[in-house]
Amino acid sequence: MSDLVLTERDGGVLVVTLNRPEVRNALNPALMDELSAVLRAADADRDVRAIVLTGAGPVFCAGLDLKAFTAGGDFTGLVWFFREGVATPVVAALNGPALAGGFELLLACDLVVAAEGAELGLAEVKRGLFAAGGGTTLSGRVPMAVALEMGLTGDPVTAARAREIGLVNRVVPADRVRAEALALAARIAANGPLGVAMTKRLMRERRWAEPEEIGKVFGSADAAEGARAFAERRPPVWTGE
Repeated sequence: MSDLVLTERDGGVLVVTLNRPEVRNALNPALMDELSAVLRAADADRDVRAIVLTGAGPVFCAGLDLKAFTAGGDFTGLVWFFREGVATPVVAALNGPALAGGFELLLACDLVVAAEGAELGLAEVKRGLFAAGGGTTLSGRVPMAVALEMGLTGDPVTAARAREIGLVNRVVPADRVRAEALALAARIAANGPLGVAMTKRLMRERRWAEPEEIGKVFGSADAAEGARAFAERRPPVWTGE
């Protein structure tokens, strides 16, 4: 691993930082591949109960590194994350603008805390491209007219507007973004990991649970521990089993 992606543990939360501030954290193949590896490793680590994804410097992510794009290379390293995501809940901490591929990166996250001055948008059409990293699914998250305006004009919206249309959970001063995202992630991490993972999966897929899925969680050791802890008036100790 290089220093393109920084990681830091805070209890059950892993903070992941895109670290190319000199180019506004633009996504080149090396950064995409390293971020992919970090996310896969975090998702496989039972001690990581939530992830906070942020950027170094004043920008979350400016999208595709166009200089690297013109030089060629493999830009598919994060396709799996855009399409499938991870079982672990991910909170995006938008320390600044999230544009084009950076906007699609936040769409792959579950919750978003944004700085007051952050702008969000799908700028690909301004460069003769389109939002191939999941931006075209935006119409499933916001009204069609809003999605089409963002996608076809390439114009960004403010963090406040993004909150109005349901893309952002919190809008806070820039110096509070990390703390707010960590607090939100910690609240998730304090809950039963099997129940959290199943809730995320079913909500993402917009469906009811199948009987075997209900049995897996309701018959788990964590479910029994949750009930005991409630009866004994103490915090539960989760094992993920």
